[in-house]
Amino acid sequence: MSIRIHELAKRYNMEGKDMLALLKERGYVAADTKSVSSTVSKIYIDDIEKELGAKLAVAAPAASPAKSEVKTSQEPIPVRPAVAAGTGPVVVSPSPDETAPSKVRMPAGIFVKTAGDVARQREAVKAALNPPAVSPSPPPVPPKPVAAAVSPPKRSEDAPPPPPAAPKPQVSSPEASAAGKSPVAPPLPPRPSARPPAIRSPGDAASSASTAPTVTIQGDVKIIHFKPPVVVRDFATVLGLRPFQLISELMQMGVFASITQSLDEAVATKIAEKHGFLLEVRHRGDVSVQQQAQKERETKKPEEEDTKNLVPRPPVVVILGHVDHGKTSLLDAIRKADVAAGEAGGITQHIGAYQIEFNGRKITFLDTPGHAAFNQMRARGASVTDIAVLVVAADDGFMPQTDEALQHVQNAKVALIVAVNKMDVKGANLDQVKANMQQRGIPPEDWGGETITVPVSATKGTGLNELLEMILLQADVLELKANPKAEAGGVIIESQMEVGRGPLATVIVQRGTLRVGDALVCGPNWAKVRAIFDDQGNALKEAPPGTPARVIGWTGAPDSGATFKAVKNAREAENLAEEEAQRLKKVAGAAVPAQDVSVEKLFANIAATQQRTLKLIIKTDVFGSAEAVRNVLEGIKTTKVTLEIVSAEVGLVTKNDVLMAAASGSVIVGFSTKLENGVTPLAKHHSVRIEMYGIIYELGDKVREMMADLLDPDLKESKLGAAEVRATFPLAKGFVAGCLVTEGKITRNAAARLRRGKEIVHEGKVAALKRFKDDANEVRAGLECGIKLDDFNGYQVGDVIECFEIQKVRASL
Repeated sequence: MSIRIHELAKRYNMEGKDMLALLKERGYVAADTKSVSSTVSKIYIDDIEKELGAKLAVAAPAASPAKSEVKTSQEPIPVRPAVAAGTGPVVVSPSPDETAPSKVRMPAGIFVKTAGDVARQREAVKAALNPPAVSPSPPPVPPKPVAAAVSPPKRSEDAPPPPPAAPKPQVSSPEASAAGKSPVAPPLPPRPSARPPAIRSPGDAASSASTAPTVTIQGDVKIIHFKPPVVVRDFATVLGLRPFQLISELMQMGVFASITQSLDEAVATKIAEKHGFLLEVRHRGDVSVQQQAQKERETKKPEEEDTKNLVPRPPVVVILGHVDHGKTSLLDAIRKADVAAGEAGGITQHIGAYQIEFNGRKITFLDTPGHAAFNQMRARGASVTDIAVLVVAADDGFMPQTDEALQHVQNAKVALIVAVNKMDVKGANLDQVKANMQQRGIPPEDWGGETITVPVSATKGTGLNELLEMILLQADVLELKANPKAEAGGVIIESQMEVGRGPLATVIVQRGTLRVGDALVCGPNWAKVRAIFDDQGNALKEAPPGTPARVIGWTGAPDSGATFKAVKNAREAENLAEEEAQRLKKVAGAAVPAQDVSVEKLFANIAATQQRTLKLIIKTDVFGSAEAVRNVLEGIKTTKVTLEIVSAEVGLVTKNDVLMAAASGSVIVGFSTKLENGVTPLAKHHSVRIEMYGIIYELGDKVREMMADLLDPDLKESKLGAAEVRATFPLAKGFVAGCLVTEGKITRNAAARLRRGKEIVHEGKVAALKRFKDDANEVRAGLECGIKLDDFNGYQVGDVIECFEIQKVRASL
């Protein structure tokens, strides 16, 4: 809070113009300031008070006595010289046995002392006059009372502090007059309340509390702990500088900042090092905070996982196998629902999570894609489950993707059950499948191994009950349990953007009970659960452990395979998500290599700009499909064309995607998704190409073709015909070759070359072609004609004129 110059002058008993001149001299106000009504910033008040208070304290003994008369009925009240800097004459109030004054004329700036204050000061004077006898010293000169004015009544508590009084009065004594010196008053105990307090605005305390910088010393290093933002005013205070001094240093560094502006961390660090400090800026989400939170969770976990709270939970079963071996058909037979018919091309392209009930117990199933592009989705499905059912076709046996799925199961270290499907198909050979299992180190039980093997037929429904019984038996052996009373936590199976619902995630609850209204956090995304649905689309109020559920209320589509957890409230979830987003941003920034400015790098950049690049914007229905599409496209290996994926997101193709594609020169590729209203005319207006696909391998083939289209076509020479020169005929402007067409045909304006033996004498075009005296467009084999090639005249009998055309052939990668 600022103060006006005339008020400040009154506080120190100065003329307004003198105070203005002083402030200009010190640089506390602008040089062009003319009015005493102008204000002085609060940051200079402390400096002014220290300087002027010290001057008043020094000038007080040498000042002339202030003569002030009052008319009273008693003796004048003695005045004690004040010792606190900046104080005026202090008038002692009369004791109860003294008579109060009748009339008082009150000068400004007089402070009244109570009787208790007077008694304490008298004791101090006695102690000063009678020191302990240690060594002989001259006795101090006792002070002489002087006349002073009676003080006004004591001010109220809410009244503003009085301004300082005039310089302290002094009295003369005969001894002092003879010596030519003024008597010196003995020192009195300081009275802090007599000094006006430093002027501070309420905002100072507020800002310091919000920033809360602290300084710690570790050995010889002084560390400043600061919470962002690093404001110039607060930073100067911690460094022991005045704000304008810090601003001056910043200007020397090329940084122009005001006292309320925040500094960049790098600049603040340099300033701190210059003054012998080490700056440590503590952000939300720093490693120390995360480690502390992780430690708290680890100490809390044993309590939550107390054995008395554990109850059996449904097993989570994943179905894996080669494409078209009947995984989805098997799950379809178990669920009694037509799932495979709804998949494009009969290929599962998403992870489906379902739950059934068998013999009064629940089982959760995951159906993973079988196509090679969905490798990561299969690996993710195997890593979050308890039991893996490996489906092998009885007529095909183990295939490459079957071995790949088996590798995922073994890496995840989950229980394995082999379901030999298609037992009703002609050519089914169960023993051959068991032999394949023996070769891969998973011998079946009836061959002396430990792998449960169940022959089934998804189309006829045989062997399904035995398979479900084996799954429940394996779950009993594993003793699957969870604590439903703990905070909910689990794994994201799949995520997508759904029209009207926003980001939606399919989750498996692994511990605790997920309820509507819970606050969840998953990496940089968080959710306030608005609704929970089961695999049939029915609304749920809660989802116990082992239950698949679709959760609505996310701020963004979380990554598939990521873990989520429930926290206290939405604010904590938002803070944790923000901290993780900042961490990921720092990691991404640290991963960017330093720029190489060498000549070799310059030429490499020039070559890169000349290389053909296909830019793509990928939009898919679910997160797992985006991963699969990216894997397919990254699998296209070529050095002729560079494939750049500008973005790969989940949801509809929007107008923003079209604008981004127009700005970056990209092609939009959609997989199992749709277009937003108005996208088609906008794409036509901006000449943006949009390709939509439902089957992933068709998408890969089309992208390969688009990459090939960027290459320059290959040039292929195709021979049209040949003619032998039999004679030459002079013309007015040269010669014409009389020829016999020996093969093919000779076409006017076609490319031609003249061969003389093995040597090519001339290359050009057929400028003129005549059949006798008539012009001809073409002459076929066995006929004679006259040929003139451009301006060439050096024909010889026996030369061969070849006619050909250049064809453009599509380049290949």
